[in-house]
Amino acid sequence: MRKKEPEINLHLGCSLQAMREMKDNQYDLAIIDPPYGINMGKDMATGWASRQSNTKFSVKNWDSDIPSEEYFKELFRVSKNQIIWGGNYFIKYLSNTRCFIVWDKNNGESFFADGELAWTSFDKVVKIARINWAGGSSYLEDTKGKIHPTQKPIELYKYCLEKFAKDGDKILDTHLGSGSIACACYDLGFDLDAWEIDKDYYRDTLVRYNNYSKQIKLF
Repeated sequence: MRKKEPEINLHLGCSLQAMREMKDNQYDLAIIDPPYGINMGKDMATGWASRQSNTKFSVKNWDSDIPSEEYFKELFRVSKNQIIWGGNYFIKYLSNTRCFIVWDKNNGESFFADGELAWTSFDKVVKIARINWAGGSSYLEDTKGKIHPTQKPIELYKYCLEKFAKDGDKILDTHLGSGSIACACYDLGFDLDAWEIDKDYYRDTLVRYNNYSKQIKLF
């Protein structure tokens, strides 16, 4: 249940360019899911996922490279703490940490990865989030289908916020994607600034978020 009516700002544009203009420690917590550099966007959009009836995304080549060294320097400058999904792909830009988040997708017998890792800046023990990747409400929360090849469940972002964010924290997301983090912040009452560089994803995410927030207000 939402603790307050949050301020959710979803921006179309380059997050690196935006961060260059931000103040030091402007955000309490950055929760990000940047490109892993493994061509997942193209592979999923042309393979198994594109043939599922509940998907509606097109081929995009956004995952051919990881973010630059400057991106990570700016991220650490503008945010006090960070949760970085796919942190195992960015080791050269990250420091040692005690605390990874392990997302157990409960895939069963499939050719997909059993889980994903998120690097965190927190001095805590390793956390395991057991949240289904496919099937059930955790996968299609807004019933509209999957709008992004690497769309993560809203419940996963709620887990991150509940375990690591404090009341009143201002959240940053530099790669908005499907907008799951926006829905989670709305539910839990966290202010969010988020950026998405792709016009198609941004448009679909606005529709998803607006439908989701209106639906929540009905109850």
